Amino acid sequence: MSTTPAHDPAKLAAARAAVALVQDGMKLGLGTGSTASIMVEVLAERVKAEGLSLRCAATSKATADLAESLGLRIESLDQIGWLDMTIDGADEVDPDLHLIKGGGGAHLREKIVAAASDRMVVIADPGKVVDQLGQFPLPVEVLQFGFETTRTLIRRALSDLGLGDHDVLQRLKGDDYWVTDEGNWILDLHLQAIPDAPALAHALAAIPGVVEQGLFLGMCELAIIGKPDGTVVELNRSEGIDADLLAGERT
Repeated sequence: MSTTPAHDPAKLAAARAAVALVQDGMKLGLGTGSTASIMVEVLAERVKAEGLSLRCAATSKATADLAESLGLRIESLDQIGWLDMTIDGADEVDPDLHLIKGGGGAHLREKIVAAASDRMVVIADPGKVVDQLGQFPLPVEVLQFGFETTRTLIRRALSDLGLGDHDVLQRLKGDDYWVTDEGNWILDLHLQAIPDAPALAHALAAIPGVVEQGLFLGMCELAIIGKPDGTVVELNRSEGIDADLLAGERT
């Protein structure tokens, strides 16, 4: 009998479908966030049941701690080298399988791990599927040094792209500033819509104090969208998202 705790059925369905892709001997990247945490639990359950031999790299300390507590073998990315597959969640997924990530504050490590993988598989519920990126605030990890200068430069870059009338807010954790695993701070860009994601990514990358931003463009090969009835829709990059398949499911 499954020992996986009760979870949102859509997220659980997506997690199970992704874990079904895992093969013995694989080198895996494990993502961060609520859906990724469910995936780690499902993966650990399968490893225990089937005796799979896996080498895993975590995208955050939180994921590493969870995985190790469940008996998964966690190593550094440099120890493992190139990965066969990374399974991660997303805050938004658009029709071209471009993503916004970083709601959990781990998008820097998530992007490094995804870039070091043959395949990135994203798991999500229908509420994460959007026609255009940007409703979810775009996370930007920035250095603490020169923080206000970096925020000013970001605002100027947004203005140049016609996005200047939006909030650029420092993320908090309770009453304190949110500090990433790398010791940096996060600015959340409340843009509502991002008409040209590549142009925005390029502009942010040119700012010295920006460490990394949460646009994952052209990195996701497969998105598995779980539905509340426990079924999933699998979307390949070449096919895009069929809105009819998800009609009535978005939240």
